[in-house]
Amino acid sequence: MSYTILLVEDNPHIMEINREALVMEDYTVLEATDGRACMKQLAAHDVDLIVLDIMLPDSDGLTLCRGIKEQYGTPVLFLSALGENDQIIEGLRAGGDDYLPKPYDIGVLLARIEARLRSARRSKRFIRFDGLRLDTVSMIARRGENDLLLAQKEFLLLLSLVKNVNRLVSKEELYREIWGADPGESGSIVYTTVSRLNKKLDEADAGLRVVLHRGEGYALEQV
Repeated sequence: MSYTILLVEDNPHIMEINREALVMEDYTVLEATDGRACMKQLAAHDVDLIVLDIMLPDSDGLTLCRGIKEQYGTPVLFLSALGENDQIIEGLRAGGDDYLPKPYDIGVLLARIEARLRSARRSKRFIRFDGLRLDTVSMIARRGENDLLLAQKEFLLLLSLVKNVNRLVSKEELYREIWGADPGESGSIVYTTVSRLNKKLDEADAGLRVVLHRGEGYALEQV
């Protein structure tokens, strides 16, 4: 599996060294030299981890980290020449997942990145799919900046179809997973929930729709 790392660094020499080291490890590397470019990259790409210089020309890295965590939840590894304990604590309290003072050994940076990715893999809160971002804790689905305003069952149905995007999911399976019982006489509630979800996907111009393949099951498909 190829991971995507976003380097946010205004020093071109450090950027080049870190980029080359990550490419050698088969990571996909994106670059940003300031906070504004960082947020543009996050809006346009699925990023697995951000290596963030705490001192940027247009923004405070701590404030930027808080914004990243609130909007995307992406793991953040701080790099900083500010290496005192109080500064490290401040970075971690701002939402940073790790903090590496400059100067650092490139091997240590690679090991820290690998460790953070392992940790994120075990507890993934945010799921991105074809322009959608699903927050599995708050049960909020967004397309870009827009909240789809899904009810709980609509969110769970969408989440189930995203997780099973490569196969059809039967009405019975959805009902057991989302409502915790066999459909019985209430099987029509799945159809009703799908209808409401499709309406909200259409209103958000998501380019996706839940499609029923009769006798087989439901799938989330591009339109």
